[in-house]
Amino acid sequence: MRLLAIETSCDDTSAAVLEDGRVLSNVVSSQDLIHAKYGGIVPELAARRHLETIDEAVATALERAGVSLEELDALAVTRGPGLIGSLLVGISVAQGLALATGLPLIGINHLEGHVLSAMVDSDIEFPFAAMVVSGGHTSIYLARALGDYVEVASTRDDSAGEAFDKGAKMLGLGYPGGREIDRLSREGDAGAVKFPRGRVRGDRLAFTFSGLKTAMWDYLRAGEHGRSVADLSASFQEAIVDVLIDRAREAADSFDVRRMAVVGGVSANSRLRGRMTEVAEEEGLHLSFPAMSLCTDNAAMIGFAAHLRLAQGLPGEELSAASRLPLGPRHEGR
Repeated sequence: MRLLAIETSCDDTSAAVLEDGRVLSNVVSSQDLIHAKYGGIVPELAARRHLETIDEAVATALERAGVSLEELDALAVTRGPGLIGSLLVGISVAQGLALATGLPLIGINHLEGHVLSAMVDSDIEFPFAAMVVSGGHTSIYLARALGDYVEVASTRDDSAGEAFDKGAKMLGLGYPGGREIDRLSREGDAGAVKFPRGRVRGDRLAFTFSGLKTAMWDYLRAGEHGRSVADLSASFQEAIVDVLIDRAREAADSFDVRRMAVVGGVSANSRLRGRMTEVAEEEGLHLSFPAMSLCTDNAAMIGFAAHLRLAQGLPGEELSAASRLPLGPRHEGR
């Protein structure tokens, strides 16, 4: 089965073609330069840029895959969560293609795409724990089977990716901030500044990063500290990674899972990858990361999720912008 997938949940315009779950092409048009001067994503600008680039992304994906619209068997599109204006661009284009071609169209939840991205190029199998870490999300899910997910942890305030971006902005670095902090941290001392590792009382699995951002702000406002930007970057990054590592350990112990995936944009962070690999070896965990091209928002992961659902006869989702992955009941605070 050949399918075309479209992803426009945030600021990356992406289209991909897959055949029987194998990625033939995965085109991603970045908007980093547009949003860099604002230090974050401006939703209206993101939606307008999607309108300008979506047709070219689809055409390029088909061309690189050597496939025509007539040779497709299905279409897939991200239906949420995400920025409403951005989502509507992708959904509208996908619906138009479906009407023009008569192809079936399946809606895929963006978070399910991230969870399943770990399976594209690895041998990880259900059940497994998936830590989704990105600019908009920081959660842990138990992926028990395709379409069967239980949220066992989430952030109570900010996501890890948002903390990276705001920390970078305070340090006067470029955007996206996570990438800049990762780069500078390799030259810095991670123990230079003892930033806090936030915890939520009554829930040892919950994430919190707002206090860390405040600590960075207060530290910089205090004035002469004698630390380089590289040291501050490394120390700030280490605090975020420590929290993520701690919750991953807790989840593995609490739910006795031996397979774990770390997915989402922040899963590209070199320090997180290195530390998680060490933890996996110590704990005897089967650890999986997506390929770097599948960490940030991309249509290939949406297409892969659609492929699995179609292969197992599972329906997609209503083509309206959802705010959450449709999950089983959340495992309440421990």
